[in-house]
Amino acid sequence: MKTILLIMLSLSLLQACSYRPIIDTAGKSSSNFNTDQAKEITNNVQHCETIAKKNTNFISNITFWALNENMDTKYESIMRKCLTLRGHAVLN
Repeated sequence: MKTILLIMLSLSLLQACSYRPIIDTAGKSSSNFNTDQAKEITNNVQHCETIAKKNTNFISNITFWALNENMDTKYESIMRKCLTLRGHAVLN
């Protein structure tokens, strides 16, 4: 039983750090930006990953996931919000 629980927790940790958002780079995502933000995608993803890693841990990810109706981890939520606020259309 302990082994199964340990494996499940380990997989949860790995899954939380492997989130790669699908971003539509074809056009502007909102009227707040006058130009296409696709040229900044690499830089923005790196900044958002840093912010998400600094503001999450295993317990916060699991708690957020359990209480969130979309079943997102806190890491995924922060990444999505960060990229959206930087002008990218995040599809997942």
